[in-house]
Amino acid sequence: MGLSEEWRDVLYQKTFEEELRGLERRKTAEKDCTIENLEGTLRNLYIMEGAGWGGRGDVQDTNLAAAIAAYEYFIARWKAEKR
Repeated sequence: MGLSEEWRDVLYQKTFEEELRGLERRKTAEKDCTIENLEGTLRNLYIMEGAGWGGRGDVQDTNLAAAIAAYEYFIARWKAEKR
């Protein structure tokens, strides 16, 4: 991987980890934080991703992709805990 691409991986990982920490805090601190609530947010993130927002840019695309992945991971893990 070239140096010019490495920044994306670093940003993606940082954003992913920050989102997971935030989701964990919400789950612990907010009574109204439910799987269904988070799935609603995830649907909105998918809409934002699909909209393309012409000219959004590489940084925003990378942040959005990492946020979506974090929500997907967190929701799947929470569902598995409940089984």
